[in-house]
Amino acid sequence: MTKIYKATGINLKAIPLGESDRLLTILTPEYGLIRVVAPGVRKPKSKLGGRSEIFVVNQLLISKGRSLDRINQAETIISYAGLSQNLGKLAAGQYLAELVLHQALSEHPQTELFYLLNEHLERIEKLQNKTDRLWHTQLIAYLAHGIYHLLAIEGIAPQVQICCVTGNQLQPNFNQQNWQVGFSIDEGGIIQLSESDIASSSELKLSQLNTASRITNFLSANQLLLFQQLAKPQLNTEIKLTSYQDWVIVEKLLRKYCQYHLSYSIRSANLIDTYLESIREAEKVM
Repeated sequence: MTKIYKATGINLKAIPLGESDRLLTILTPEYGLIRVVAPGVRKPKSKLGGRSEIFVVNQLLISKGRSLDRINQAETIISYAGLSQNLGKLAAGQYLAELVLHQALSEHPQTELFYLLNEHLERIEKLQNKTDRLWHTQLIAYLAHGIYHLLAIEGIAPQVQICCVTGNQLQPNFNQQNWQVGFSIDEGGIIQLSESDIASSSELKLSQLNTASRITNFLSANQLLLFQQLAKPQLNTEIKLTSYQDWVIVEKLLRKYCQYHLSYSIRSANLIDTYLESIREAEKVM
């Protein structure tokens, strides 16, 4: 007798299989990552066609197979269609999905990861579609927030509230010119600098300091403030236009951190770079 089971899942990856099928990789809270065949979905009149698209959440009825399970029935619960209507949102969604694909386990419940991904995809989708620099600042901020939370659920998020070397509380200092902290990928987060360190870094004597403290980057007071926001459940809704370059720096540093600690290259991040580059080129023409 064929074993049939139910699952709720969000489609994260789809590849063609045979003449008319798709092989879907789906994140479910009940069983973690599953790979199942969606039969006949590439046929023009398939009832499952739209339900097999990326970022669609379905209630599934699945039958066990010898090598691959098959979807018998799918009822859509949520469809993040807004992500595919904007290139920036789509790139951000694919970025987060790729991280989840490398984090999630098979044959193990992944309830927290499932709901966390849905939460961040929903936030990105709800951003109003605009083309100004403030909107792009918000997009990168929301993406960085999602990346940080995915790292946190894995237990490897960078330490941003206290110095990961001394354990001292960190407070951005906006009153002192050239005030900085270090960020170390190896050490796992922010490193508090002494006054002499700050003087050295402001004079661009970086090679000695990098060797001594294994510092990857130096961060300004505002950049530290943005990093500390990431640990919160919600971002400050007043995301400022002046923070655009700082948010880009935060995302790129998180990307390096992810790639180092998860030991793989995030391919979807290139889509974000391409998208932002196209925006910069468009602004030059205007």
